Amino acid sequence: MRLTLDPTTDPHAYDDVVRQLPITSALQGWGYGEARRELGQTPLRYLIRDGSRTVGAVQLIRKRLVPGFTTLYAPRGPALENLDLLPAVADAVRKVARPTDALLKIEPPVPLDANDEHTVIPAAYGPFTRAATEQPEHTIVADLRRSEEQMLKDLSSMARRNVRTAEKLGVVAGRDDDFDAFWEIFTATNERAKLGAFPRKYYETMLREGNAHGGEAYIVLSRYQGRALAGGFFIAMGKGTYYLFGGSVRDDRVGEDGQPLKDAKAPDAFYWNAMLDAKRRGYELFDFWGIPRELDESKHSYGVFKMKLKFSEQRVWYPAYDLTLNPAAPLIVKALRWRKTQNNLRKRGSADDVL
Repeated sequence: MRLTLDPTTDPHAYDDVVRQLPITSALQGWGYGEARRELGQTPLRYLIRDGSRTVGAVQLIRKRLVPGFTTLYAPRGPALENLDLLPAVADAVRKVARPTDALLKIEPPVPLDANDEHTVIPAAYGPFTRAATEQPEHTIVADLRRSEEQMLKDLSSMARRNVRTAEKLGVVAGRDDDFDAFWEIFTATNERAKLGAFPRKYYETMLREGNAHGGEAYIVLSRYQGRALAGGFFIAMGKGTYYLFGGSVRDDRVGEDGQPLKDAKAPDAFYWNAMLDAKRRGYELFDFWGIPRELDESKHSYGVFKMKLKFSEQRVWYPAYDLTLNPAAPLIVKALRWRKTQNNLRKRGSADDVL
């Protein structure tokens, strides 16, 4: 099979294809690429053709590494009719790649069951070979095709109890336009956990552009007596929505009696109402976006894992694969690993990844 990559500059036409493909992700959407542009990276969009028929789409992010070398990256992509097309996609990419492009990293958006010990993660797709991911490789998802009653029943007993407590105390959670409130929560969480973040303009661009061409980008906040205590940033396309960024803050307010306010369980209300919102808008997959590959109770990521696990136990893998485009690729991979280690040491004092 011979495929071609046809470049497109029409965001609506491109997103229409990405949205309708059975194997797809919002990170392949036009808006996500525009946010990456704020980081000095260049998004390239192509429709994948088999003759006159469109069988996929791919957003490649070109990133400059060192003078004379770049990499291509398809975040949670490409979007395809089926994975059997990947070897032919490799050939098509080679024809449009620059001589300076050292390698291509893909992350096929097909979740593999991590709860089943018999699940086999493919070592390769044709010339694509298993590699480290850029997005979280291990995550939790929830099937929103269940009834709301069944979804509530499937929560952990603690999550159900906390959701009911939040409701009794009058916690309100849902979509919210208050970006400043989200940003306060997000930055406080990052500082507490030493996670680091991109400049604010990156997230503002993703919110604006993610809504402009065919996908969705939105914020969900959980408020108690008016104050936002938990929240998150989502992008969505096709049948899935993805919780990319968020967190919570402690409520240090006191009541009229001078005593601290009751714990309103705002994070639990946030997760539950975000799931309900997504279901009611027709989404079928809710991606909680990232849990640790290795569990360590001493790390912040373990607490995040335990919180998400209360709302779904459906753990999955999203493996990545590399395609060598230049003989310098092995050295580039080593340089990337070194840079990632140095960033982790500088930001958190640890060489370990967050997830």
